[in-house]
Amino acid sequence: MGLLTQEQKDTFWRDGVLVVENAVTVDELMALRTEFSSWVEESRAHDGDYGETLDGRPRFDLQPGHSAETPGLRRVQSPEEVSEVFAKTMRTANTVDFCAELIGPGIRFHHGKVNSKLPGTATQVKWHQDFPFEPMTNDDMITALLFIDDVTLENGPLEVLPGTHKGPIHSHWHDGVFTGAVDDAIIEAQHDKIVKCTGKAGSVCLMHANLLHGSAPNLSDQSRTLYITTYYAEDAIELSPNHLPSTLTHELVRGEASGRVRCTPYEMELPAVPKATSFFAQQEGADMG
Repeated sequence: MGLLTQEQKDTFWRDGVLVVENAVTVDELMALRTEFSSWVEESRAHDGDYGETLDGRPRFDLQPGHSAETPGLRRVQSPEEVSEVFAKTMRTANTVDFCAELIGPGIRFHHGKVNSKLPGTATQVKWHQDFPFEPMTNDDMITALLFIDDVTLENGPLEVLPGTHKGPIHSHWHDGVFTGAVDDAIIEAQHDKIVKCTGKAGSVCLMHANLLHGSAPNLSDQSRTLYITTYYAEDAIELSPNHLPSTLTHELVRGEASGRVRCTPYEMELPAVPKATSFFAQQEGADMG
């Protein structure tokens, strides 16, 4: 007996997105919060991005305006590499079983990150699809956004366009630059169909890698922190350099290795490997108007 109902599975494949409660236990949630809070405190001692990931970029990404008094830690790259709490969650949370029921039984870990919008911070995510950052031989790939805080309409929730995972893979290049965002006109034409994904802390939003999504700034007095893990079908092979390489990339987290590769037809432009701390920098330099 699986953890997801048939109705939930049908909803995911129809809409490309599904919010499920109780992806982690109360104790697991508190451990994640405690760990992230310690990183926020640590960030007060820094005036620029710091730490180092496998490819030499900073691990801790500070948004413009960060200070000791008003910390703006907006992203932690590959937290699983430096935290047993996050590594355990990546491997054992109900999230992993949800993904296995949708695209398994064999699934691998692709990459992980923490995205945080602290109260009153201006960070927003422009509209994009995840798959153009991480092309594989097939697109059975899920971005799992675990709510470490309650996600409300006011604190910058994920916004999606349901069903767009079935549509085209849009260009994320503009004037020869990989901006990590689609043209504004694509979203404006479907603006009335946008859905905001909210839920209690401990819930997870499962999102197909081809779904169009973005998010607005957090204008509330409540934090909005997400632990984002991406999982993919075991029989997919990477087609471009991983944009967030980790010592844990490609780890088999459910099922068994098949020794096979499955290819599905699609066509798209290859992404550019980011040189700055994260894709926030790519998007900040973009103007798709």
